[in-house]
Amino acid sequence: MTYELHYWPTIQGRGEFVRLALEAAGAAYVDVARGDDAAGQGLPAMQKLLLDRQQPHPPFAPPFLKDGVLLIGQTATILQHLGPTLKLVGRSDAARVWTQQIQLTIADMVTEAHDTHHPIASSLYYEDQQPEALRRAAVFCRERLPKYLRWFEAIIARNPAGTRHLVGGKLSYADLSLFQLVEGLRYAFPRATQAVLAGTPGVLALHARVAALPKLKAYLASPRRLPFNQQGIFRQYPELDIV
Repeated sequence: MTYELHYWPTIQGRGEFVRLALEAAGAAYVDVARGDDAAGQGLPAMQKLLLDRQQPHPPFAPPFLKDGVLLIGQTATILQHLGPTLKLVGRSDAARVWTQQIQLTIADMVTEAHDTHHPIASSLYYEDQQPEALRRAAVFCRERLPKYLRWFEAIIARNPAGTRHLVGGKLSYADLSLFQLVEGLRYAFPRATQAVLAGTPGVLALHARVAALPKLKAYLASPRRLPFNQQGIFRQYPELDIV
């Protein structure tokens, strides 16, 4: 079965966390909003499904995934749904719950990274809230970024199955998401992130292992992998990269 992924076509954003799981597993999927309008895809197709008043379980916002009759929103929930089928989560209840807990913590950090450049409202331009952004970024870079990355380092070190993965002894969607988080942080806060990563070798090693996965390596080198830009979650404002 071919999955239908719905997300904004010009940014990585939160949809990229789902895309990485699909790509790493070699799953068949259609990136609907990036498709051709004439073929019944593109933004109109995504908007039609998003705004369908007959849909009993409407997603709040992209990303959302269509899997047969199921329509699933929220990045962490999509990954929780895909995990068993794509073999990106352990079989035990304990492994699945722990993987989802890590994923939700990653989601928390993604939100905090976004809120450095839009601390007041997403509807305002960055320039309209720059003083607040500077204050928010200082706290993020000096307090929150180290706290999060050191937590990931600790759970890698404490993994009973070894330090190659976050959960158990095999690749999970949490590993893929941590890779994407590090990528985004390096883009948005290169100096602050590098300073913290110098003290988290386990996170760095996991990031390198994920990047070297054959299917993922091919995806990262392909045009399907959009570059980071100033419209996504992770944005590069040098003045917010506070060490």
